[in-house]
Amino acid sequence: MTDTTAPVIEIRNLHKAYGALEVLKGVSIRAERGDVVSLIGSSGSGKSTLLRCCNLLEHSQQGDIHFCGEPVSWAGTGGARQPADKKQVIRIRTNLSMVFQQFNLWSHMTILQNVMEAPVTVLGQDPGEVEARARMLLDKVGIGDKCEVYPAQLSGGQQQRAAIARGLAMEPKALLFDEPTSALDPELEQEVVKVIKDLAVEGRTMLIVTHDMRLAADVSDHVVFLHQGLIEEEGPPDALFGAPKSARLKQFLSATVPH
Repeated sequence: MTDTTAPVIEIRNLHKAYGALEVLKGVSIRAERGDVVSLIGSSGSGKSTLLRCCNLLEHSQQGDIHFCGEPVSWAGTGGARQPADKKQVIRIRTNLSMVFQQFNLWSHMTILQNVMEAPVTVLGQDPGEVEARARMLLDKVGIGDKCEVYPAQLSGGQQQRAAIARGLAMEPKALLFDEPTSALDPELEQEVVKVIKDLAVEGRTMLIVTHDMRLAADVSDHVVFLHQGLIEEEGPPDALFGAPKSARLKQFLSATVPH
């Protein structure tokens, strides 16, 4: 049962290790309805792992994940822990659309087919209605004229915008972005940034792992700086970027923010 007053995503004291390597050491984050939360930090800080645990693509060993107030049910403990209810996993994943760094479009399908596939096959929606919505979403991200072409015929920026349209087609409660612009050159990056900014203005709930500090500063309600698997500092973007408190965050920003 969905609780409309609960945060869309709430993670409490999450731990994740790969063998002896502890990647997340007790991380807690939350995204209320309409919140944009950006996760920043150097490579290896645990940002993408946190996102993948949120979507249950990775299984954490300890801690709680709540989605719209509903706790994920677990079986087993430690390294053997995994979600106990497959139907719950499918339901949560259906409501959390993930946009990956490398687009992950199906190469044998046209862009329109890519956007239509999941709503038709996973949600069982009417293909005619899905097609109309898919065309509208491709227009919205600025590639409505590319419906009949294949991913290989598009630029990286166009492919990523198609991937965002595909995520939106599921009408998710939240969008998860894993470094959505890092595979793109600066000019194409701006096309994708514009789409993400438009989604933020619409009040979409989003979790964004990004190396783009300007994007994090412009769209976020809350920014989380991860360092070595822990939250080193968090807060509104003005505070984090304008007056960072921790020495580690100051060092990180001095290396990543253009002067």
